[in-house]
Amino acid sequence: MRFNKKTILAGAAVAAAALLVLTGIYLAGNSGNRPTSEQSAGEPNAVQADALTASSVKLNETQVHSVKVEPAGERTFVIQREAVGSIDFNQDMTVQVFSPYQGKIVGLFAKLGDEVARGQKLYTIDSPDLGQAESTLIAAAGVLELTTRTLERDKKLYETQGISQKDLQQAISDQQSAEGALKAARNAVRLFGKPEAEIDQIAARRKIDPVMIVPCPITGRVTARNAAPGLLVQPGAVPAPYSVADISTMWMMAYVVESDSPLFHVGQEVKVTVMAFPDRVFEGKVSTIGAAVDPVSHRLLVRSEIRDPKHELRPGMFATFVIRTGDSVRATAVPVDGVVREGDGTMTVWVTTDRRTFYKRTVKLGLQQEGYHQVIEGLKPGELIAAEGALYLSNALINASR
Repeated sequence: MRFNKKTILAGAAVAAAALLVLTGIYLAGNSGNRPTSEQSAGEPNAVQADALTASSVKLNETQVHSVKVEPAGERTFVIQREAVGSIDFNQDMTVQVFSPYQGKIVGLFAKLGDEVARGQKLYTIDSPDLGQAESTLIAAAGVLELTTRTLERDKKLYETQGISQKDLQQAISDQQSAEGALKAARNAVRLFGKPEAEIDQIAARRKIDPVMIVPCPITGRVTARNAAPGLLVQPGAVPAPYSVADISTMWMMAYVVESDSPLFHVGQEVKVTVMAFPDRVFEGKVSTIGAAVDPVSHRLLVRSEIRDPKHELRPGMFATFVIRTGDSVRATAVPVDGVVREGDGTMTVWVTTDRRTFYKRTVKLGLQQEGYHQVIEGLKPGELIAAEGALYLSNALINASR
């Protein structure tokens, strides 16, 4: 087949045109995947902007009222230690009231929990020993009365020479012996707690009263009563009919961690609060430091004597005590509501300069006292922070990132 020159030239022109079209399409397609200079310069800026806004929250006009802003201040923080424990009676001032003699309980005059005074009647017993002592007293009083009358008669007889001087001296000796026996008998009855007036009545009426009063030896509160009418009691036989504790001071029993034990010593001032009186502070001093650390809990007993002039503390009350263990320090302080604990355990605050945009900042905290945290690192006095509403800002940041 023959092609003329004109036909060949037309075919070549068509092929060249087609090649140019394909080349243009190829170049156009690849040019869409190649970054421009503007795009290449913009990508790092976009990442940097995300980093700046990842820990910040900007509030609108309505949200601003949900956050209270104030400058971080300075406060004095006291170096102290706290521990929890319980209240107990002062066992050093607790007395078991035994009967000094054997006998049977006749009457009871105090109940558990009663406050009693020193010398107040607690209970009475029918004492055979007291009955015997009173019988001796009555006999001695009778003998003295007889010898006294005999001496008076012998004196008259001696004046009329009715008896010899020897008989008179014998009568004087008998009367003096009777006086000594009566004094001894009175003293024996007095040991049972009988007053002089009752002793005189027993001697005069010749009537035995074997009921002995057992008084309270101290002023305090009845902490135990094991007595009952008709119960036979003996000196020193446990349990004692009554136990009485001096409640002018109470014990605060607390156990502190082993690592803090070198910070405590006898005589330190103690401030105690109890759940029953949350607004009250009871003061006292450390009286005893335990001799050994508990091998299981690794805690040490610290016992304090707490003053309780109004007798408000009760044994078993849950209590918290604070002991100052060092000098005070001045440091940056933020309100408790201005600090947020993050999921990883770090503590953060929200800082602002315009009261609208807030930036989260990690801080290191120290002591917490009277509603304020001590800030050791991460914040300076005077910086504006979210004193209230910090948790609101953290929730807003979380919601914005979703």
